[in-house]
Order: sequence, then structure tokens, then C-alpha cells
Amino acid sequence: MTESAPGLRIGFPSGSLQQATVRLFERAGYRIDLPSRSYEPEVDDPELSGLMFRAQEIADYVERGVVDVGITGHDLVMECDADVHEIGELRYGKSSSRALRWVIAVPEDSSVRSLEDLRGKRIATELPGVTRRFLAGRAIEAEIDFSWGTTEVKAGIPGVADAIVDITETGSSLRANRLRILEVMLETTTRFIANHASWSDGWKRRKAENLFTLLVGALEAESKVGLKMNVPRDRLDEVMQNLPALHAPTVSGQADDAWVAVEIIADETVVRDLIPRLKRCGAEGIIEYPLNKVVY
Repeated sequence: MTESAPGLRIGFPSGSLQQATVRLFERAGYRIDLPSRSYEPEVDDPELSGLMFRAQEIADYVERGVVDVGITGHDLVMECDADVHEIGELRYGKSSSRALRWVIAVPEDSSVRSLEDLRGKRIATELPGVTRRFLAGRAIEAEIDFSWGTTEVKAGIPGVADAIVDITETGSSLRANRLRILEVMLETTTRFIANHASWSDGWKRRKAENLFTLLVGALEAESKVGLKMNVPRDRLDEVMQNLPALHAPTVSGQADDAWVAVEIIADETVVRDLIPRLKRCGAEGIIEYPLNKVVY
């Protein structure tokens, strides 16, 4: 690092997101090594360094300037009530396809039918700060207990919890435990966040923006592939009508004027049906290839 390029320090999440984060950075073009018993990942970009923390701690450490930027859940930023800049979403890991929901739930046979019925009740959750502020905003006073896990099994146990606040994607685990949802309290996805002072630093901001662009590009490319093919010029219109693409397909001439080369980017899930159709339309030499990044 030079004096004009002081370096960007990243807070990497340990635990369930650790391996997925390392793989994401690799797809974005960065190699990350985590030596045994070390919490300082080694990044092959000399302008980047990092520390490994539990995801629950990262928002706090970003706010305090221990690290310049970090990756954690929006729910955990809210739980810390951290004053940080949210650069944007990184849809990977558990929140790759949809936002996760923090919901208030009670046993199916509970007499609690509305939020107002929670007054004076005991609620177990791993997100006590957000839960307390949410209920206060509805003028509801309840006893909030921190849960160390397996929260869904605690609802309805006398002396333990009358209700729970838990995270869910589809609600299947809640239904399996015979719970019903009263209300969705918060939706959350993984976020790339920055310390305000670091974000105000011109060099660090550009470095963080560049990194975020590459990470998002790697995620966008994950479900897409490229296709190249040779097409008879007189059948080009027929082929074009069958082509889904992010933008207009690239069409270029060949040495033989009777043929053109066509290239597109498409969702991987449609290609298995698309290639046979293209072949029937006269396309030849069809090549499917993986993509590292797609940047809009």
C-alpha cells in the first residue's frame, strides 16, 4: 500500500456465511485464505485486508471504525441500531433468492389473535432490540427475553414464552411446530455496509464501490450463461425470435457472407430448452460457456 492508497479493511462474517463469502469473493476475482486459528484473512489484493467476526458483531465494528466496510444482515444492523452507510444488497447465502422475514408467531391454539393481545405477554427472540422497538412503536408493552436458539420450540411453554419472534423463509418450520404468524416484523437480506468516515474518504469510497460492483457482478453471473452460435443469414430472423437476452443479441458477420455469428447471455434455466430450438432453426456450432461477472 502507498500513502495515497491506505487500504480498505473489511469485516468478513464467520459462521454460516463464511464459506459462501469466500466463494463469492473468488468469483469476483479475489483469493481469500484464512490461516488456521487466525481471524485475519489474507486477500491477494494488497489494498484490501480483513478481520473475521460473527455477523452479529460486524455492524457495531463498522460503526466504530474497527473496519471500514463489512458484510452482515440488514436485521443485524437494525438490532445494533448501528449508524452505518448501507452500500447495497448482496443476495447470496440464505437470502440468495428472496428476503428472509422476522415474524411474530404464537401457537395455533393461542388466544392471542392480534398484536394488541401481546400486552403483558412474554416473547422469546434472538432479535430483542428490534422486537422491543417494534412493539414500542405500536404502544405495546411486553416482556422480551433473549433466546439462544431453537426459538420456535419455546412458544406456548408455560413460564418460557407466550409468543416468539423468529426468522423464516417459507414458514415451513413454523407450521411444523404448529405456530401461526401474527405479523411480519422485518424483512432482511445480506448487506454491504460502510463506516461513515470511511465512506467520506475519496479513495476508500472508490475502492468499496469497485469491490461492490464486482461482487454484484459475480452474483448476477451465477445463474446466467453465454451462448455463441453460427446462423445462416437467411434464417437469422427465425433464430432471433427465439432468443431471450439481457440486451439485444450481438450479431457479427463472417468470412462467408451466407452466415453470421450470434452471441447472447441467458438464464441458465432456459438454455436446456433453448439450444434444441435454436438447432431446429438452423443454428450450428452452438457453444455454451460460464460467466464470471455480469455488470449492468
